[in-house]
Amino acid sequence: MSEQAVQIVARGPRAEAEAACAVIDATAATETVTYSILEEDEDHDVWRIDAFPTTDDERDALVALLAGFAGLRTTVETLADADWLAMSLSGLPPVRAGRFFVYGAHDRGRAPAGTVNLRIEAGAAFGTGHHGTTVGCLSAYDALLKARRFPRVLDVGCGTGVLAIAAARTGSHIALGTDIDGPSVRIANENAALNRAPARFVHASGLNDARVRRPAPYDLVFANILAPPLVALSQDIKLALKPGGLAILSGLLRTQERRVLAAYRSKGFRLVRRLHRDAWATLVVRRA
Repeated sequence: MSEQAVQIVARGPRAEAEAACAVIDATAATETVTYSILEEDEDHDVWRIDAFPTTDDERDALVALLAGFAGLRTTVETLADADWLAMSLSGLPPVRAGRFFVYGAHDRGRAPAGTVNLRIEAGAAFGTGHHGTTVGCLSAYDALLKARRFPRVLDVGCGTGVLAIAAARTGSHIALGTDIDGPSVRIANENAALNRAPARFVHASGLNDARVRRPAPYDLVFANILAPPLVALSQDIKLALKPGGLAILSGLLRTQERRVLAAYRSKGFRLVRRLHRDAWATLVVRRA
């Protein structure tokens, strides 16, 4: 681990920022780094990358990588020795995505009637509902629910568990989430209990774990992860789905759509819908 927590911020034109993110994803030393990209100033075409390396090697690799983009202005900010994640979350507003309303403890009194209200506490896990990929998944799922229900749902890379919990709260009899990160699994199970949702989360690497295979085939698979693992898991996700089953894929930039979609088309999937939010994309695909 890095001796001092840091945040790396890079600002510049959209084309430069998206190109840098593509290189981050394609570089072995940085592909697992947590980062986000968003539009900061529409009038002046300023986009911002926020990256949070967890080791000195990741920090050094990111700084060197970003230095290769002349249009980006990069700074490294030392984070105070405090629960900065919790403090930042306390200032985030609730999020509405279709019928879903996602909120934290600080907004528990603002949950409206007539929506599926999901209280999600992030802790050290990803997925408060504010990120464009999570909103994209919930919006895509809300649209699908207008036509059908999904009795068996799998959430790959569950983070806080928000997607599997949303499925459990809207009628899925089996809502199972997996993550390779043990603390995320613990947080997801705590969130399921907070929401009185019959969702279950297991610590597993990949989809070959017996606890994941046992309830298969699934009607729907969520995979809100990064583009490289989305590609790598395309065959496993196909095998986890029933024929005609759907997958909601996210965690990818618009510039990565073609690569991810090509991997799934090669496995017999058909594109049903794509959603864009800021620089992020969400794809809904159907198994043949």
